[in-house]
Amino acid sequence: MIHIKKISKIYNKGNEDEVSALKDVSIEIPQGEFVVIIGTNGSGKSTMLNLLLGTQSPTQGNIIINNNDITALPEYKRSKWISMVFQNPAHGTAPELSILENFRLASLRARKKKLSIGINDDFRKTVEEKVASLGMGLEKKLEQPMGSLSGGQRQALTLLMGVMDKTDILLMDEPTAALDPKSSQVVMQLADKINKELGITIVLVTHSMKDALQYGNRLLMFHGGTILRDLNGMDKSQLQLSNLQEWFS
Repeated sequence: MIHIKKISKIYNKGNEDEVSALKDVSIEIPQGEFVVIIGTNGSGKSTMLNLLLGTQSPTQGNIIINNNDITALPEYKRSKWISMVFQNPAHGTAPELSILENFRLASLRARKKKLSIGINDDFRKTVEEKVASLGMGLEKKLEQPMGSLSGGQRQALTLLMGVMDKTDILLMDEPTAALDPKSSQVVMQLADKINKELGITIVLVTHSMKDALQYGNRLLMFHGGTILRDLNGMDKSQLQLSNLQEWFS
């Protein structure tokens, strides 16, 4: 459960260029929900993800996850609950390390780090099976440097790594914005599979109206730092592209 209580975020507070990115926002997101957030640039959607991740702190309000108030916790202490997939496929991975080494680091994300990343045969087999599920043939290239892969391959692997170790929440900030249509489809279908099969809560920010309609069981529209619309269940499933286009007109 994610419980966001009366969160506000003000940038440059007290200055002439003060901006209220979020204004007294409250949301409850049950475990296992797939929430899609849409909105114009500057509506507050990415700020919300940053506050959940811990890269920014709210001006006021509280963020509670599984009955733990994490409002003041730094990003690394939230990693036991939260993983993140960024817009840029290059983020969140070590380009000079192999696919296998990146997966090992990801598996230790929420644990105390040791001097050795300790790759053994059992771990290699586990990674091979997970990577094979992508259908990209990368399970035969586990020694290949991560930085040599295409954006789509890297983003799909990053998504798998995000749930390599136990996690409750997966944040996705426009994960397909830099990808071609085929790669975008692979990434989104994988996210949907992770949500349905593992019960991991997903919060996705996207500008793709097609993805906003096709994926997730709840849709939030941010506008001017507030939640303008909140639809789930049947209300979301009945939405048409024309509805979303009208909202943005």
